Order: sequence, then structure tokens, then C-alpha cells
Amino acid sequence: MTTENPTPTGSGGVIRAEVIDAPLDLAAHEADVADPRAGAVVSFQGVVRDHDHGRGVTLLEYEGHPTAAAILREVASEIAADPAVYAVAVSHRIGTLQIGDVALVASVSTAHRAAAFAACARLVDEAKARLPIWKRQVFHDGTEEWVNCP
Repeated sequence: MTTENPTPTGSGGVIRAEVIDAPLDLAAHEADVADPRAGAVVSFQGVVRDHDHGRGVTLLEYEGHPTAAAILREVASEIAADPAVYAVAVSHRIGTLQIGDVALVASVSTAHRAAAFAACARLVDEAKARLPIWKRQVFHDGTEEWVNCP
């Protein structure tokens, strides 16, 4: 997958939109969206949990379509187009993840907290709805299932 960092840190817009097979760094995303005009930075981490619908999960494996990075960039650009938003940074991890690993990081900066919370929620919701990334869950009993897979 590709990494896109088209805008220098702190200058606004989409600072980071990437799909990668390496651990994600929340602090780096927050630093990316830092802006002297910002009174709020809201971040989200999607973390691999040990259960799903009452079943114990041992690990997840994410696979992404080759267009996933471009679609994530499109989503981030739409959020960044909001005049209240100063900067956006978002990354989704692919590959095998263990319980407690971070699968998604999103950070948004704005002047005020309400706008930052709303923008970050939109970013996460749109990424989840539109990204062509599929998840294989492996359960304690050895069974597995694919989620969000057409």
C-alpha cells in the first residue's frame, strides 16, 4: 500500500492519509495536525479487542484493495474541506494484528472542541463505510470469518 504525505506538517489540509503494514503512532498523528490556531485536537484509535459478538478473538488480519490508500485520501480530503477543520491525519493498518494492536488512527484539529469531535467522528465513520479493507477474525475455537468482505 502507499503512503501519502503531500502537505508539510502544520500547514493544514490533509497531512497524512495512509494504508500501511506497520504499527500506527497516535502521537505522530497528533503532531501532524498541530496548528497554532487550533484550540482542539481530537484523536481516535481503533484497537483490536479480544471478542466479537460473544466469541473470543485471538487475532485479526486486514487485507486492503490496491485503491484503499486513494480512497482514504479522498475521505480525508472531504473532512479537510470543512472550513472549521485545520488539519487531518488518518492511517489504517493492514496485515496481521494481535489483541491490543491499533488498526486505525484518526486525528483532526479545529478551533473548538465540538467541531473537532464532529469532524473526527465523520472521518472514522466514512473511513469505515468506504474503505475497501477486509477483516479476517480468528476465534479461540479455531474458526474464522471474513467481515466487510463482498
